Amino acid sequence: MEPGILGSIFFGANVLAGLSALTAAWVASKIGLIRTMVFTHIPSNILLILVPLMPTLPLAITVLLLRFSISQMDVPTRQSYTMAVVSPDERSAAAGITGIARTTGSSLSPVIAGPLMGSAALLSVPFFLSGGIKIIYDLMLYRNFKTIKPPEEKK
Repeated sequence: MEPGILGSIFFGANVLAGLSALTAAWVASKIGLIRTMVFTHIPSNILLILVPLMPTLPLAITVLLLRFSISQMDVPTRQSYTMAVVSPDERSAAAGITGIARTTGSSLSPVIAGPLMGSAALLSVPFFLSGGIKIIYDLMLYRNFKTIKPPEEKK
């Protein structure tokens, strides 16, 4: 694939991710912050796992774009949830910790994915690992926090 086409695909994917983040508030108002984080992130990661299994490039691109259309709904809802359930004097520290955890994961993943993607036989493994680890994270998050409601969701 030509670099210009690849760039266009990722441009479109990131536009969809931005729209995904913008629609998160509306979805959260309907189903709640935790459910928005988990119930949009799990399908997003299932789609990520499916990308390398697609038999044609157009199908892989379509699945990738579908994934990006819901992939970022967890970001603003996680930030909102964290700020809502943490006491005001601890919000800065909580935001820092969640930011560091996200940045650390993003910086370490190329060290693992790079060598795997260097081998044709292991090219799909990063998709499976990433999607699988994120699904486990989502299930643990839901199990541990589903009963802790932010003030605006308590009725």
